[in-house]
Amino acid sequence: MPGLLQANARFGQMQSGYIAKQAQLWAAMLGAQAAGAPAPEPGDRRFAAIEWRDNPYYAYVKQSYLLASGFLAELAEAAEMDAKSKEKLQFAVKQWSDAMSPANFAALNPAVLKQALDSKGESLAQGLANLIADMRKGRISQTDESAFEVGRNIALTPGDVVFENGLIQLIQYQAMQDAPSGAAPLVGARPLVIVPPCINKYYILDLRPENSLVRYAVEQGNTVFVLSWRNVGAAEGHYSWDDYVESILKAFEVSKEITRADRVNALGFCVGGTLLATALAVQAAKGENGVESATYLATMLDFSAPGQLGVFIDENGVAARESAIGAGGILPGADLASTFNALRANDLIWPYVVNNYLMGGAPAAFDLLYWNADSTNLPGPMYCSYVRNTYLENKLRLPGALQSCGVSVDLGKVDKPSFILATREDHIVPWRAAYRSVGLLGGSKKFVLGASGHIAGVVNPASGNKRSYWSSDTYPQDADAWLDQAREERGSWWPQWSEWLEKFKGELRTPPAKTGSAQYPSIEPAPGRYVKQKA
Repeated sequence: MPGLLQANARFGQMQSGYIAKQAQLWAAMLGAQAAGAPAPEPGDRRFAAIEWRDNPYYAYVKQSYLLASGFLAELAEAAEMDAKSKEKLQFAVKQWSDAMSPANFAALNPAVLKQALDSKGESLAQGLANLIADMRKGRISQTDESAFEVGRNIALTPGDVVFENGLIQLIQYQAMQDAPSGAAPLVGARPLVIVPPCINKYYILDLRPENSLVRYAVEQGNTVFVLSWRNVGAAEGHYSWDDYVESILKAFEVSKEITRADRVNALGFCVGGTLLATALAVQAAKGENGVESATYLATMLDFSAPGQLGVFIDENGVAARESAIGAGGILPGADLASTFNALRANDLIWPYVVNNYLMGGAPAAFDLLYWNADSTNLPGPMYCSYVRNTYLENKLRLPGALQSCGVSVDLGKVDKPSFILATREDHIVPWRAAYRSVGLLGGSKKFVLGASGHIAGVVNPASGNKRSYWSSDTYPQDADAWLDQAREERGSWWPQWSEWLEKFKGELRTPPAKTGSAQYPSIEPAPGRYVKQKA
């Protein structure tokens, strides 16, 4: 009873505060002086139109909405429940608050009304046509998709598919290192094998020449191989997590045979990094040593604090998926895309609702959003195994808890140098969660924290000299303690990674005139067929 009384008293105080502030807003609309009116967060573009500030009616609508949203967030924070339930409640409140913004309603948005008047209603008619087109397509248009084509103006780094199976095409890129005095380019004896996330297309790492990490790695004197994951259909719905791991191991084998290397350097991004760590643990358990170094970009290995994605994962939800597709079937790429868009609804959903449907506009051409819309299906067994063993049961962090490819997985036995990149504003792989990899993996570690988010923090080309990153040579157990003593450096993290990788490339040599080998000849030019398959 005392706890209930305290909760009621706290709620009463919050409610009284809300009513008092609401009264101040009414008084301000009627001309009274009022201080401390709620304002949008920095970077909130929903209320950019001048009427939201200068027109008393619209100013009140905006401020009343912000006040109510803040009140709901306070109530959710004060709710007495377990941590998991509170996370779900807070996420639901945020989704509802975002959806209820007055900017999302034609009758309340001054920019929408002005556009309708100026166009004599044409904007509303065009918006309805845009809505019908997107309903037929099954998703909101975020970019002018006709402006891009894989292999025509994105994913352009020259190379060839040199191996394929039911899950991957392996692309080898042509050497193009800038060499002084017109001499032939030199490459390290050990190739770099890149494992991109299987929940997206690989070309996020090869969008345009000026922001391509693939091209950058090639220009730095690496023979680069990239796995292009198949966009699976019903015929591939039986593939498991182990099948994905074995495809990575096969890519290592093929890359070594083509380059005649003793070992490879490997790089994994997001879930590609989780798969890579599993593959390396499988190798360690089998006494194999085919990898010289490993790079993990925005990768989670300890899922005890997975961030916002964790609100979608619980026993009931996973069990339902297992019942539906755990033994075979596919998880549609559209489901994954909707989930990721919901994490940033005010960036990836509502601006396009307003622009496309309420104002009758067309989204601008943006390569990153074209990639974001190019979703990928996943096999049901693979997906169910992934979410149960990582997000739900967090087995990777426990030595021997996870079985893969017939052996026990122990990340501590992955005894090789690791470069670990996290990004400070990552909403998919929180940087503190990524930092925990330092304590899980064996071997020496280099941890770097980049600015920005999951994609922009990774795809931060050296030539742009944008943003910054943090690094340190000591690694306390606590992530915030590490950040307190880390050094901030201006620019991209790419050069520091390239400098780190240089130690593991092996002796320099002249690359062959063409890709592939007698055993693994070119199948087709990059980017290959698999990446062009649509979900």
